[in-house]
Parts: sequence; structure tokens; C-alpha cells
Amino acid sequence: MKAVGVVVEYNPFHNGHLFHVHQAKKQFDADIAIAAMSGNFLQRGEPALVSKWARTKMALAAGVDIVFELPYRYATQHAEIFAEGAVSILSAAGADILCFGSESGDLEAFKRTIAFLAENDDRFQEKIRLYSAEGNSYPKSIALAFQSLFPSENFVDLSQPNNILGMHYMQAILRQESPMEAQTITRKSSGYHDEYFASATIASATSIRKALFGAAGEMESIRQYVPESTYSYLIQYKREYGGFHSWENYWPLLKYKLMQCGPDEIKEFYEVEEGLENRLIAAASTANTFQQFMEAIKTKRYTWTRLQRVCLHILTNTRKKQMETSKRTADYLRLLGATEKGRAYLNYRKKDFSLPVISRLSAFSGPDLELDIKAAKIYALAQNGNSQEKLLAEEFAQPPIMRS
Repeated sequence: MKAVGVVVEYNPFHNGHLFHVHQAKKQFDADIAIAAMSGNFLQRGEPALVSKWARTKMALAAGVDIVFELPYRYATQHAEIFAEGAVSILSAAGADILCFGSESGDLEAFKRTIAFLAENDDRFQEKIRLYSAEGNSYPKSIALAFQSLFPSENFVDLSQPNNILGMHYMQAILRQESPMEAQTITRKSSGYHDEYFASATIASATSIRKALFGAAGEMESIRQYVPESTYSYLIQYKREYGGFHSWENYWPLLKYKLMQCGPDEIKEFYEVEEGLENRLIAAASTANTFQQFMEAIKTKRYTWTRLQRVCLHILTNTRKKQMETSKRTADYLRLLGATEKGRAYLNYRKKDFSLPVISRLSAFSGPDLELDIKAAKIYALAQNGNSQEKLLAEEFAQPPIMRS
């Protein structure tokens, strides 16, 4: 059975994702699609709209055959480490191809770019340091450094977020000496950060979330942009859990943490650097909402995403000593769900996997799994009463979701 791997968040699963999965299987003649999917907290430093279990259901209903969780250690990191963790999971699960969406869609351009960066790494890093010293964010510094060194049209535009991720996937495959082949599909219509609907059927996850958190009655406005199964699961989740998850739900918890800790303690949290702890404390004392807080701490040097990740690590009490290690590959494959075809693949190939498959938490232990469990507990705190209890129980009692 030939397997194509995808790295995803599905926040939520929409028509663009549907196109990607179906094209990945069709173009590369794959029998199944394996997803390495972020857990309850995401790479942009946000809580997922709905739980990993709900997003697994959306994925399995729309063409994905196996879903493994991308652990917190990798899911909430910058692009390079995010990619390393995801590649290690898909490679261990026997995926033949990693297919990623990109703004470029030109695999040869990625290969030329990666080769050029390898040959000119010293110059590239020097330019990045130069632009960072001028107060630019790290992603902006990378884009400026790239543009200053090679303005050729033969290279990939590294100012585009999915191109950056794609490059890191391919570099991770090379570093890990994975037998997986990389392939890319051009993203359809909507840009990654687009906040408004700009197409009849394809919209970014950002614009869909914006609509869901907008005025009452906005559920219907997203219907044409998501598969019917996603729409049904979103309605069901809202009914069962009382609403969706956003940073505003967690703001009282974050504010308490910032007001309760001193600067010396806050600077021990992962990604807090260069005196940022003082800015965080000062803003927390005056902000009434998470949006106000973020606007108060935002600077040219730090992207919104980077600052949200800082806040997330403070919220989850994740310290530098827990995350700053040389470890860049996963220790396990936590199975969240599978279709009938996915189960057949697991039965046939599992003995050849290079990592253990976990379907019950009691069957495995380790620091990365402890981080995942802690993150799941904190994720549940956004809800109240029975909804909170149900979310807490899911982490320990929910078996992998099986779909026919």
C-alpha cells in the first residue's frame, strides 16, 4: 500500500484541505493519506478552534486515512523544528511521499533554493544577523536576506509562509536521511493569512475562524467553504462544549500567571528573551483583553505569531529547560484515528515502523507525552462544568477514532 503524508493543523478542515488531500492521493497514486496533525495548540501560538479529536473526525470524514498527533514539543515551534518533528513522524510511519501545499508549486525551484542555501550558508546567516540587528523579526530578516543575495526568479520566494515550511520539510528529509520523497501542490485561491472570503468555494482557515468568532449567526456564512462533514462537526462541537476555543477564553489564566510571577520566573519560560518579561508584566497589568495585551506588547522585532507562542508557553508553564534540547525527532506515534483502509495499512505495516504506535496513554511514558497531557488539561480549562470535565476525560479515555 502506497502512502502519502501530509503535515496539517485543520483549524478547521476546509475545502482547500480537501483539494490538497485528494490531489495528493490522486497525483501520486497513493492508496492512503497519513496526517501528522498538531494537537490542541498550534504553530501560530493559538489554541485550536476545536479539540484534536473533533479535527480528527473532520479529517477522516474527508479523505485522510490515518491521523497521528504532532506533539506539543514540535507543534508549537518555529518552522524548522516544527518540520523536523513532522517529518520524523511521517517517515517513521512509512510514508512514501510528503506532499505539502506551497505558494510556489515548483519542486525544482525548492531544490535549487535549498542547494544554493547550502552552498552560501555563511553569507545567508550573516545577512540574517544584519537585518535582525536592525530590529526586523526573524521571518522578515530571512526574507530580506534571501532577497538581497539571490533575486533570481529561479528560486522560491521565502517571504511566503507555506514556501518557508516546504523548504524546511525538504531540508528535514535530507538531514534525517529519510527515504520519503518530497512533492508539492500549489495552494488554491486563498492566501494563508487572508482574513476575508475572496473565492466562491476556497477560503483560508484564518477567514473561517474570523467569521465563526464574528457576529451571531455567522455559522451559515462558512458553509460553502468547508465540507458538509466539517460543518456538521462544528455545529455539534459548539452544542456539546458551549463554543469554540480562542485566546480570549484563556486570557484570565494568562493574566493571572503574568501578575503572579516575577520577572526572574517569567524569563525562564521558553522563548522569553531580551527583557521581554518586563514588557509582558507591564502590559498584563493594564490590558482587559488578550487583543489589547497583544497590541501593547507587539514590536517590529517580534511577530504576532512569535509573541503568541511566548504566551502559550507561559500559559502551559513550559520552561526553557524542557524545550531547549538537541532533540528534534519524535519518540512515538500517537494514533488519533484511522479509516478502515488506514487500519489495514497499520495492520500490514506497523511491524516495520521505526517508532512505537500509542493508542492508550498508559502504554507509554516520556517527557514529550507529559507535555501533551499537560497541554490537553489546560486546553480544557476554556470550558466550564460538564464540558470541561468531558474534554479532560477525553485525553485519557478516548480511544483512537475508527471510521468505516
